Amino acid sequence: MGAMTIKQKSMQWLAGILLTVGGFLMVLPFLWMILSAFKPEPEFARFPPTLWPETFTLEHYFELFERMNFGVYLRNTLIIVFFSFLGMLLNAMAGYGFAKYKFKGREPLFYLVLATLMIPGQVTMIPVYLILNKMGLTNTMTGIVLPSLVGAFAIFLFRQFMSTIPDELLEATRLDGAGEFRIFLQIVLPISVSVLAVQGILTFIAGWNSFLWPLIIANDAKYYTLSVGLQLLKGQYSSNYGLQMAGSAVMVVPIIIVFLLFQRYIMDNYTISGIK
Repeated sequence: MGAMTIKQKSMQWLAGILLTVGGFLMVLPFLWMILSAFKPEPEFARFPPTLWPETFTLEHYFELFERMNFGVYLRNTLIIVFFSFLGMLLNAMAGYGFAKYKFKGREPLFYLVLATLMIPGQVTMIPVYLILNKMGLTNTMTGIVLPSLVGAFAIFLFRQFMSTIPDELLEATRLDGAGEFRIFLQIVLPISVSVLAVQGILTFIAGWNSFLWPLIIANDAKYYTLSVGLQLLKGQYSSNYGLQMAGSAVMVVPIIIVFLLFQRYIMDNYTISGIK
């Protein structure tokens, strides 16, 4: 037993060391990118390259937001993220309806929603563009945010989770005189906080990284997002590495922060799923 215990502890230490080294190697490019955004441009030409900036500067960020219109791109991206979260509430309502309401054609309609998951988004872009063009919504912020308000995957995710909510709890709430909308807001949503956090992260990432659709639907640069702005920056200032690092940091750091804030709910969701 003693030999086995020593062997198990040795394997645990070895696994821990390998995971630590692997994690550091994965984090190193992001760390280098963030730190390089504070380097003056001449420091990029040094060999060997430095990880920690010898001189800290914010000139790249000032240039991004003062001369490169990244303030406008950031505003547009935040608008898209905001309406994406409103769309997440609509997805939750749809998932709750499929999970807890019995109506004629519920199962075929749900399977039809699932079938849309097999259709690549690029296939529907041209029809959606033509529809929005007929409605006069091209080159508008409404045309950018409208197609992404609802999604089949989010409806499926909410439906699967909310179907596990006990019907007795909902019936007891109805007997107390609560309306359906109040039940959804005060009972269903608090119970579904873990799946809301998971879908919230996915929604934030999708909205924050919006690139192809805004590029297609918008002809005016005032409607471009951070992803489009970063691509323009890469094409126009390919030799300005500090500017590119600053733009990349603006794109990546908020996603990392959101994930770190909500990772506890993701772990809770996995735990609950395992118990069920």
